[in-house]
Amino acid sequence: MDMNLDQTRASRSELLGRTSELANQFLDGLGDRPVSRTVDFDKLLAEMEENGLPFDGGDSIQIVEQLSELAARAIVATAGPRYFGFVVGGSLPVAVAADWLTAAWDQNAAFYAHSPLAAAAEQIAGNWLIELFGLSKGASVGFVTGGTMANFTALAAARHALLGKLGWDVEQQGLFGAPAITVITSDESHVSILASLQMLGLGSRQVVRVPTDDQGRMRSDQLQSILAGIQTPVLVCAQAGNVNTGSFDPIPEIAACLRERSSWLHVDGAFGLWAAASPAHRSFARGIELADSVSVDCHKWLNVPYDSGLVIVRDAAAHQAAMTLNAAYYVTARRAERDNCNWVPEASRRARGFTVYAALRFLGRKGIAELVDRCCELAQRMANRLSKAPAVTILNDVVLNQVLVRFSDPSGNDDDEFTATVIRRVQEDGTCWLGGTTWHGMHAMRISISNWSTTEKDIDISAKAILRCASQK
Repeated sequence: MDMNLDQTRASRSELLGRTSELANQFLDGLGDRPVSRTVDFDKLLAEMEENGLPFDGGDSIQIVEQLSELAARAIVATAGPRYFGFVVGGSLPVAVAADWLTAAWDQNAAFYAHSPLAAAAEQIAGNWLIELFGLSKGASVGFVTGGTMANFTALAAARHALLGKLGWDVEQQGLFGAPAITVITSDESHVSILASLQMLGLGSRQVVRVPTDDQGRMRSDQLQSILAGIQTPVLVCAQAGNVNTGSFDPIPEIAACLRERSSWLHVDGAFGLWAAASPAHRSFARGIELADSVSVDCHKWLNVPYDSGLVIVRDAAAHQAAMTLNAAYYVTARRAERDNCNWVPEASRRARGFTVYAALRFLGRKGIAELVDRCCELAQRMANRLSKAPAVTILNDVVLNQVLVRFSDPSGNDDDEFTATVIRRVQEDGTCWLGGTTWHGMHAMRISISNWSTTEKDIDISAKAILRCASQK
């Protein structure tokens, strides 16, 4: 479109002002709207496509107004106080504001030369989180997209370190002919661990699995027995916060099993690691400082917008060696400066550190602990409300923010089918949203509470809706 600079500035100001109005209207109504609505996907596609890609450009304000109107009908209110599916936290207002600025600044956070401010934000926020979690000073931090890439990066560093001890440079020589290492996971390891292993050429089917107890915790006695028959270096993947129960693997005992051998201990702490920031729940993460690497999501319990995961590695040299990329045209940082691309599997990327920095400054240590504690208390409240119904069984010890629920069919039919039916009814009802899972061979409702704006009232309204759906004929 042809317009002079002054017209462009005026148009931009009007557009962003209108967008702000629409965003605030959405957020103002977030607590009152149905969490989900039934969507006719073919109709949605037709509305959005209209007559195909236009030849002439459209009006920018009309475009955002149409998107806003469609959002009212066709997005799930995952940012709201009654969304309990997966482990999703709604964004703090200060994090949303920082994210808007991130988009406006349009920084490529890869290199110091691109953005000294982005480099500083990630260095400071990373150091704060190392201290908050009680991890080793001097550890390195990478800001990645989420849990999968955090696990991928940590396991790449582990691969580098373990093979390097055997005289093999995996980044230069690849895996063809490489010495053997053994990867050990638990029966309850998250799928992102297996996805990372297959992307790294370590094979999701090659892992040795350790049995778990009735809460999904790795059994250290079984690990000890398994290790007795393994002669190679080992990469052990433990978990801080089981995705179904919220339980923690016994990290000190696992680390003790590895003390006398060539090994690497990685802990997947996607949401559970935040327990380490709470004095009331810190004991669950006991021994986390013994891990060689950890992964955690900020877009879960820190409540910042999506595209925000972290990997923290004790061996910074191994971390950097596994990730660093170079080209003749790169302007690399000096020793005292930080190139963010040295710690992640990508170059061009969003400046993820601004939202994390803003959230940490806004909440402080006290606020983060209160957020974790409040969500855990609300999870317990939900379990207590539901368990009073005779046909409801709470399957897990509610130690964190996860609640597993199973429903008995009063007609005597299959409880798996009835539980799935209740989940479907709740999703269609729209009062709240939650999902299902399979837990030790049983279908179960899974409730995850990690949103800063969820209140006791939201829990009570949701519990009432769940029980109403369970009592329908």
